[in-house]
Amino acid sequence: MKVDLQVIGWNDLQTKIQTAVTSGQGPDVVNIGNTWATSLQATGAFQEFGDAEMKAIGGADKFGKVALSTGGAPGQTVTSVPLYGLAYGLFYNKQMLADAGVEPPTNWEDLVSAAEKLTTDGKYGFSLAGGSYTENAHFAFINSAQNGGEWFDKDGKPTFTSKENVEGIKRYLDLMQDSKAANPSNAQYDNANQSVADFANKKAAMILNQNNANTTIESLGMKSDEFGVVPLPAPTGGEDIASFPAGINLSIFKNTDNKDGALKFVKYMTSMDTQTTLDKPYSALPVLAEAADSVSDEQTKTFLDIYNNKAKPLPLVPAEDQFESTVGKAMNEMFAKIATGSTVSEKDIKDALQTAQDQVSQAAG
Repeated sequence: MKVDLQVIGWNDLQTKIQTAVTSGQGPDVVNIGNTWATSLQATGAFQEFGDAEMKAIGGADKFGKVALSTGGAPGQTVTSVPLYGLAYGLFYNKQMLADAGVEPPTNWEDLVSAAEKLTTDGKYGFSLAGGSYTENAHFAFINSAQNGGEWFDKDGKPTFTSKENVEGIKRYLDLMQDSKAANPSNAQYDNANQSVADFANKKAAMILNQNNANTTIESLGMKSDEFGVVPLPAPTGGEDIASFPAGINLSIFKNTDNKDGALKFVKYMTSMDTQTTLDKPYSALPVLAEAADSVSDEQTKTFLDIYNNKAKPLPLVPAEDQFESTVGKAMNEMFAKIATGSTVSEKDIKDALQTAQDQVSQAAG
């Protein structure tokens, strides 16, 4: 089988897919961020993986339960299947923490005090992608979830301005604003690889990133035994949520004129042999039930535990993609203000979330 491949960066992928949905001029198969699965499912542009389609790719039972749950809205036939599993973790430089006399943090308060202590001699305790709307939206979600917050009500209507959401965002912004533990230049980092490079080059002691950062860190010369990973800690008394079940799924455009070929390709990509080949170089978590049982690497085990036991799904509503773009971009602006010396208050955050909520409500009509 011959496959024509087009590679698109994360910052542009969502827009490209939505354009293809509108125009009807899409590829046969597309990689999607699994957090967009419900939004894309709601467009009606993607093939359902019903009984026949699932059978054609090897059966639903081959996938892990959490991984398959990312394929669409609860109670509906999925329109995407998992390819790579990802989860967020807190990467830390073992030597820098030891030199500062701090342990890997087990609560948010310890994380902040460690980050402040590690910010010295031109190095920072933390590096973050303050100009990436997807990263910012992810941490808005996780920090709010630790507070017990929700972004949508049971009817799928946005509830962005809640106290839990506002305080969750403030906690994350304050790594740069109050603690000054993140370099103000991080506000210009529009993708996570830039903060990963700071970590690998020992300019920052800690980063929050998905497990596939391992490959980049090691490719930049940092050895695997020089860093450790722990779950993102919650504030004392908060919910033990450290991530969402992140990753990359495969979807088939419904209007493809090569459905059989598309299904064969999906079957190949989600086969045990291919998954075993791809998971290592991409540092992905196994999405196949059988593969998860054979994990021996300790860091992978940590991430797999986060993925399966400490992860809350992003909102499973059609407007989830709009939550990411409106809230994430509002946070880009907040980090930019902090970087230039302005202060972002809880009222400023609430006002920005009200604007984002209004945009999402109007789009829903």
